[in-house]
Amino acid sequence: MDTSGTIQIIASLAEVIVAVLAFLIATKKKKTYGWFMGITFSLLVVFNFARVFALDISAEGYALIFLVACLSMVYAIWLMWTEQ
Repeated sequence: MDTSGTIQIIASLAEVIVAVLAFLIATKKKKTYGWFMGITFSLLVVFNFARVFALDISAEGYALIFLVACLSMVYAIWLMWTEQ
């Protein structure tokens, strides 16, 4: 594996940590936006691992994963913004 692949794996491990923390925010702190942040970062892990390990996913599949991840984060941010 080359340097960029190694860096992506390290970044993906950081994304796993963020996803776990986001799910903890959702469950322990009862914050709905935590679920959407966790979904976002979980999908980004799938996206990155699929690229690093050259999994058989179409361009449309990658685009859909990325779109859902982005929409999930937009909704999480909206929930945070409107929280009282």
